[in-house]
Amino acid sequence: MTLVVRDNGAMTTALPLSPPLSIGPHSVQPPVVLAPMAGITNAPFRTLCREFSGGKGLFVSEMITTRALVERNEKTMQLIHFDATETPRSIQLYGVDPVTVGKAVRMIVGEDLADHIDLNFGCPVPKVTRKGGGSALPYKRPLLRAILGEAVSNAGDLPVTMKMRKGIDDDHITFLDAGRIAVEEGVTAIALHGRTAAQHYGGTADWDAIARLKEHVPEIPVLGNGDIWSADDALRMMRETGCDGVVVGRGCLGRPWLFGDLVAGFEGTDAYAAPTLREVAAVMRRHAELLGEWIGDEARGVIDFRKHVAWYLKGFSVGSEMRKKLAISSSLDEMDAHLSELNLDQPWPEGADGPRGRSSGNGRVVLPDGWLKDPYDCSGVSAEAELDTSGG
Repeated sequence: MTLVVRDNGAMTTALPLSPPLSIGPHSVQPPVVLAPMAGITNAPFRTLCREFSGGKGLFVSEMITTRALVERNEKTMQLIHFDATETPRSIQLYGVDPVTVGKAVRMIVGEDLADHIDLNFGCPVPKVTRKGGGSALPYKRPLLRAILGEAVSNAGDLPVTMKMRKGIDDDHITFLDAGRIAVEEGVTAIALHGRTAAQHYGGTADWDAIARLKEHVPEIPVLGNGDIWSADDALRMMRETGCDGVVVGRGCLGRPWLFGDLVAGFEGTDAYAAPTLREVAAVMRRHAELLGEWIGDEARGVIDFRKHVAWYLKGFSVGSEMRKKLAISSSLDEMDAHLSELNLDQPWPEGADGPRGRSSGNGRVVLPDGWLKDPYDCSGVSAEAELDTSGG
């Protein structure tokens, strides 16, 4: 991977070497976390990110549904498998029923399935919010408290963290109340995505909200999330908000080497990756190969990789027909043949950083009937609201 020292100007005055981020007994330095992303942050992708970072940082699994875990759903049991080199092992749980969440946490502890548990209160997708989960749930304050209480009380020595959004929409902001409840229930750290559920991934993340949360809950670490496309963005967020760490999601789509950049930025070297298309193609090939090994089927691995093609190729001069061919490949040999036809000597393109993945929302949040009538009435939520699948 080609490294360059970029002239970052006034934008990237290096931060003084900050103390490590403490997640319970786990020390994270630099204070950088891979955001759990359904269908993305499986073991192969985490492996790539860890390799580029030299193992520095914290890398969280994709979303694991508590009901599916307790029922030992086959796909879920695969998703919670960690490579022997992953330390600490970090699982993100999604659940809306306190009893089921408690069972899932006890299972994780009793069977030594993870070293850290993160709770999902940030997902804005309809299949989650229509059940009252994800970013919809913190509006119901008693339910949030009950879930956090069950998780923490059953976690033993495992630290429990949570990831959330500002609220449902601008008229239903929840993050300050949720932060205070988290502190009272013993949560170890909070990550805030500076958008509402209604925004989905559109507009600009509100970093001021991250600063407000940090002031509101000084007792525990606060991590910022939203619009971190480069190491420079992460450093700027830390300076502007005073947060204790950053959570990187869409910024690493098709850019697993971003975690190497983050290490360089926080350590003050500014030696950032600037891969040629040949080097990017090699990472693409390895990503697809790792997926095939993980799934146990080369073709299925290549098919699962298809969603990543456009992210890796963003900014490079690759025609639409070739992009389509790569996006319908079904074997490593087919991928190799298509990649070999590219002008692989292309240098890293200017402006190739920046938004990738979903970048807009329709402003509508799908919620259970009557969800917004009373933030303290949780009678409409039951165990049946749990999803029975994990991941994407």
